[in-house]
Amino acid sequence: MSRVFVTGMGIISAIGDTVAKNREALINKQCGIAGLTLFHTKYTGLRPCGEIKVETHELKNKLRAHEKGITRSSLLALHAFKEAIADATLSANQLSSRHTALIGASTVGGMCLTDELYNDANKSENGSEYLSSYDCASVDLYLQSRYSMSGVINTINTACSSSSNAIMYGARLLKNGLAKRVIAGGTDSLAKFTINGFNALHILSPEKCTPFDRDRKGLNLGEAAAFLVLEKEEDIAGKKIYAELTGYGNSNDAFHPSSLSDKGDGPFLCMQKALQKAQLPASAISFINAHGTATENNDAVESQAMIRLFGTPPPFASTKANTGHTLGAAGAVEAVFGVLNLYYQEIYPGLHFSNAIEATGLKPETIYRQGSLQHVMSNSFGFGGNCTSLIFSKI
Repeated sequence: MSRVFVTGMGIISAIGDTVAKNREALINKQCGIAGLTLFHTKYTGLRPCGEIKVETHELKNKLRAHEKGITRSSLLALHAFKEAIADATLSANQLSSRHTALIGASTVGGMCLTDELYNDANKSENGSEYLSSYDCASVDLYLQSRYSMSGVINTINTACSSSSNAIMYGARLLKNGLAKRVIAGGTDSLAKFTINGFNALHILSPEKCTPFDRDRKGLNLGEAAAFLVLEKEEDIAGKKIYAELTGYGNSNDAFHPSSLSDKGDGPFLCMQKALQKAQLPASAISFINAHGTATENNDAVESQAMIRLFGTPPPFASTKANTGHTLGAAGAVEAVFGVLNLYYQEIYPGLHFSNAIEATGLKPETIYRQGSLQHVMSNSFGFGGNCTSLIFSKI
């Protein structure tokens, strides 16, 4: 089967609206988590978030996207998509080719416009312009229409592992000859639906989150979009190549609707499967971009799973203290960061860490440094125990 390479990337997050700006922010330990300013909930000022400080109407104007019912989730996706395809120098003919697949991910989709839809339903007999935008698939249907795409189009929603699964699915399409190139990633915007929902679970921190810290108080939600262009080895002559996608694994421990099992069966199995796919020993992993949500359950369980698999884990950190937890976009955002680790041979520091979890003693990287990195693992664990690990390797 063909080898799969990353030939283009695009991203927008709370720490930057390009890949270059995100990298600069990671190097300089910048945190994009702050108070909400662009929309109001009863938790405004109480629950900091990784909000992209650009008004929705500004995004519409910048992207020339004024279609009825278009959502912030779709606008963020369009922004990252445009950067990724430009970076990979994909032509209009290539985008519209049946050999080009789009695999997107989202958990919020058009639900960010729930209030607008509800208001319209109560005042308009003709329905709402937001109705067709309400489900998760609306984002990829919009991109498909805008770029006249005719290849495989799919949307994945497996909670916080969604866009990692989109990347994995895209790689499998390439390896099985069902596409020549895949644009894979995800998007999620902040919404009252998710802020209120996560707050009801009592896992939102009233402060900036502290992944893997003994005194962690929960996660900060964020919004973002990221896409990676994946291409087969035989189709990349003369192109810039960031990294090779060598391993991926998915598991589902089905332990609890929103928690991982104490032994970390799901995280352990997906990391193990990714290593097996890449035909690598655990000792070959140079760095782990951990899921690291800063919740009591996740960080303890992920730590236990890393110890169970690696013995002494390799250097690791979580970038969710920079961007917030971007839900369906998180896997793609952190895949971009993992590829940057390899391409520039650098480790980005985790933020806000003070004390190790007593049961494990593990400490994330807290200082930016150059490294000799060969293989980087990126972890994404979703509600329901749906866990995915990706492995990117240096060219």
